[in-house]
Amino acid sequence: MPPFKTAYVFKPGARTVLPVRQENADNKELLFPVNTIYCVGQNYAAHAREMGADPKRCSPVFFHKPTDSLLPACDGRGAPRRVNLSYPPQTNELHHEIELVAALKDGGRNIPRAEAKGCIFGYGVGLDMTRRDLQAGARKEGMPWDMAKGFDDAAPCSALNPVSRCGHPDRGAIRLVVNGEPRQKADLSDLIWSPSEVIVFLSRLVTLCPGDLIFTGTPGGVGPVRRGDELEGHIDGVGEITAVIV
Repeated sequence: MPPFKTAYVFKPGARTVLPVRQENADNKELLFPVNTIYCVGQNYAAHAREMGADPKRCSPVFFHKPTDSLLPACDGRGAPRRVNLSYPPQTNELHHEIELVAALKDGGRNIPRAEAKGCIFGYGVGLDMTRRDLQAGARKEGMPWDMAKGFDDAAPCSALNPVSRCGHPDRGAIRLVVNGEPRQKADLSDLIWSPSEVIVFLSRLVTLCPGDLIFTGTPGGVGPVRRGDELEGHIDGVGEITAVIV
């Protein structure tokens, strides 16, 4: 009997990756293979209030973005690069949300608090782009709002800064300006749940894996953007991101 052969119906697409920020890279690229993109809702009290929610400490809310919605805002060696972000269809209210992104090198289920920090490979600066009108409409009808969060270019992100370089940032400014105008500004110490605490909560719901990205929530000040707007985000000690809406 001839050996069994496996064939694909069509050629699989390229693996989604995010470059790692390096110094003295010697023309070598270090790439982080992305598995699943998780996001945390309302992890800053000010944003919870502006969304009409109670910011009192309780269990966090999680949602996904498609892995192929990731838009790396860097070159192959991790240097910052301005990217074009496509304005999505079926919305008149595209909102910006700047976030600290944690990238996992390890995972598991029911991860203890003492081990959670050790799962993190590094951090990045991300934008959780949101079709706010779709989200509001879905919420009003009690329906899922996946399409409000998941679309082409919905998850721009800087290169990853390894923990070996940046440590585990628990304080420092997180800010976003649009066309030079300040929109969002807070401190990482304002997070309701730290990245480690988020990992603990999330691992009780799903098995976390190496390659997972976690967008850890946005400060207050979210708002709309239009075609032609330039977004510039920065997190002290982590990195920066620049995107133009096209």
